[in-house]
Amino acid sequence: MNRIAYASLAAASLLAAFPAVAEVTDQQAAAPDVAGRAGATAVADVIVTANRSAQPIERVGASVTVLTQAAIEARQTPAVAELLAQTPGVSFTRNGGVGTTTSLRIRGAEGHHTVVLIDGVKLNDPASTQGGFNFGNLLVGDTARIEVLRGAQSTLWGSQAIGGVVNIVTAEPTKALQGSLDAEAGARGTTYFRGGIGGANDRLSWRLAASRYNTDGFSAYAPGTEDDGYSNTGLSGRLNLKITDAVSLDLRSVWSAGRVDIDGFGVDNREYGNTDELVTYAGLNFDLLDGRFRNRIGYAATNTESLNINPDNKLEKRTYDAAGENRRWEYQGVFAVSEDLSTTFGLEHEKSEMSVRSASDWDPNAPFHKGEAELNSAYAQVQWTAAPGLTLTGGLRYDDHAQYGDNLLGQVAAAWALNDGDTMVRASWGQGFRAPGLFELYSQYGNLTLQPEAFDSWEVGVEQRLFDRAVVSATYFNRQADNEIRYNYCTPPTTDALCTVNGVDRGGYYKNVQKTEAQGVELIGRIDVTEGLNLSANYTWTDAKNASGKDIDGKRLTRRPEHMGNLNVDYAFAFGLKTGVSVRYVGETFNDAENKVKVDPYTLVDLRASYPINDNLEVYGRVENAFDEDYQTVLNYGTAGRGVFGGVRVRF
Repeated sequence: MNRIAYASLAAASLLAAFPAVAEVTDQQAAAPDVAGRAGATAVADVIVTANRSAQPIERVGASVTVLTQAAIEARQTPAVAELLAQTPGVSFTRNGGVGTTTSLRIRGAEGHHTVVLIDGVKLNDPASTQGGFNFGNLLVGDTARIEVLRGAQSTLWGSQAIGGVVNIVTAEPTKALQGSLDAEAGARGTTYFRGGIGGANDRLSWRLAASRYNTDGFSAYAPGTEDDGYSNTGLSGRLNLKITDAVSLDLRSVWSAGRVDIDGFGVDNREYGNTDELVTYAGLNFDLLDGRFRNRIGYAATNTESLNINPDNKLEKRTYDAAGENRRWEYQGVFAVSEDLSTTFGLEHEKSEMSVRSASDWDPNAPFHKGEAELNSAYAQVQWTAAPGLTLTGGLRYDDHAQYGDNLLGQVAAAWALNDGDTMVRASWGQGFRAPGLFELYSQYGNLTLQPEAFDSWEVGVEQRLFDRAVVSATYFNRQADNEIRYNYCTPPTTDALCTVNGVDRGGYYKNVQKTEAQGVELIGRIDVTEGLNLSANYTWTDAKNASGKDIDGKRLTRRPEHMGNLNVDYAFAFGLKTGVSVRYVGETFNDAENKVKVDPYTLVDLRASYPINDNLEVYGRVENAFDEDYQTVLNYGTAGRGVFGGVRVRF
């Protein structure tokens, strides 16, 4: 049955169609660059993240998927991780319901090998276990656009951009006064309210938004009976002041506070966690040489505070207390040397700090572990239209890490449009370098002898448009990794000196233990069957294995599905009703490095519909997991059963 499921999705990917690298944006003429400014191009398909500035899709050599505001609203999915899992090459695991620890993996890479941005500001938390970003608290909120860039992108985006980059762009007003309000309710006592208001004129653009999400949830421990709820409050604001025709000021901030009930390892309990996240950005933009030379000087800061509390503990109720801060100064320039040649270059200074403490009744006086790191970087990229339809891109990045010294990375890409753009060939190669994170170095499980991780990644793909009704594409990708850092357990009796610190035994520590290899194929397609009916699908085969030459050599990496795919069927009736069906298949995974503990494959089916009452009011509804599939993404952690939700959208 499962073989039939993923085979069917693969066939649908070839026969149907999904835009290979981008959906048509409904913000075509004002696609923002990574600083949040309006782009200079009015080309229908515009990509921002690949080159850190707005570029026509025909010039991008990497694999990108764009979710526009229309696409985000059509899917009705409140959790960003679940929304992204409908795109090619993306999977996620979650330790329970919305709000619990959630890891997103692109093309089989680790969760901390993905850079996550909001309006171009990095969100990765220096205090998290391996410096990654927890998608658990990331809801759609005031999101207007999401770009998912797959493959190694470390030249422009830094050391963690090995699996890919996810850039979330918040809404920007286009009218003098513009507002939105969304309200929905449904299964498990879930409510979600979000709204925003803003305006724009020739000189000033501003928007404020707020959201509130609540759910009674279900047990995070799969066999448990106690519901584990979640609540989240979000605020965001942005302002752009055009001081002169060539100078503008950007101010932006996003804040969220979440509270989630969590269970212990293999048991129900009353423990809960609070997480506060704050992102702020200030930037000065100035153009020179009649707009040919665009410059930006910016300051970005992120603060993440996490606190877990177990009210049943007698001696120490605070079981986990962590704070991570990141401060970044940056300069970026984009210079159009000629119509066919442009350069992007920049300087960055980043300082990260961590403070973390894990305590319990048997260790109530556990100390805080602290660490910091500084990184200075310079990057440059050249993009050249070498011949009609052929765009070549090459770049270098230099990192000077306070603990790990100098490192130089390279990246090249090509995009070739043939047959008047009906055929696109893309190829790219890039390197990655990741210094150990602060938690890996300085926490109670830290190891100061760790060495940086190193990566080489490449891909090649082709996209074909058919009869002005369909698009199909196929991409092969390959990634080689050396010195990957993993948690190493200390199993007594042991003679490992690192299992004892200051005379005290510990359960494990981080260690450079793995070489890994990942290769795969992405098949993507879309077809407009009739004026109102379209079919889209994607299928990904990922062969991600250990290559360390030890007893687990050749074993599949944990929690990486070899097969996964999505199928979407949407139909719009002439009288305005829109309906849709989504099918997601995730193949078998392993919960352990030895591949002895399996997590079963699963197939989820969602139904959705929406109907516009008038130009300003729309009602919508969906059924999630319509066939009430019993499944898990992580062994022994619960997932949601069937749920029915409905809501309204107001736009003015």
